[in-house]
Amino acid sequence: MSTTREIALGPLRLGGGNPLFLIAGPCVIESEAHARTMAEKVAKIAADAGVPYIFKASYDKANRSSVKSFRGPGPKEGLRILGKIKSELKLPILTDIHEVSQAEPAAEVCDVLQIPAFLARQTDLLIAAGKTGRIINVKKAQFLSPWDMGNVAEKVASTGNTKIILTERGSSCRLRCNPFRAASRRTGTFQRRAAAVY
Repeated sequence: MSTTREIALGPLRLGGGNPLFLIAGPCVIESEAHARTMAEKVAKIAADAGVPYIFKASYDKANRSSVKSFRGPGPKEGLRILGKIKSELKLPILTDIHEVSQAEPAAEVCDVLQIPAFLARQTDLLIAAGKTGRIINVKKAQFLSPWDMGNVAEKVASTGNTKIILTERGSSCRLRCNPFRAASRRTGTFQRRAAAVY
């Protein structure tokens, strides 16, 4: 079995032969106080367990099922909150982006840009994210066949950015599917983890 390449994130090392890492936090920023409390508590739990930790929170959940659903504080306020948590708690930060125009501003604050599952095949978004030079985490859409993730990763890598994480979320295809094994057939990389560094 081949291993994935290692990605440096400050003092953290992701992928390769390194231990599993944790991406966790509130789905969306509800308030600065709530986000900070979550970051502090999860960071302590992760540190006590010896697990590398990346704080995740979204400033705009544009893919809500209802137009009436709370989406978050928006980019300006959300990135301010994430920047403050990063600076004060010394945590790496992940947030998702939904539009090409969000890539650069989010990359100025966040260490990892996440592509939501529903947007996992959007070429322009993947390329804009890749061009920032940040680590890119692509959540696998359940409607995608596992072998399609190789194409997704290739879109990001076409920018010269090979700092790519693929996050498995299950599959609705009725096959016995493993997206990382399928991707490894194309690229020579493979990792059995919830999030794999491509």
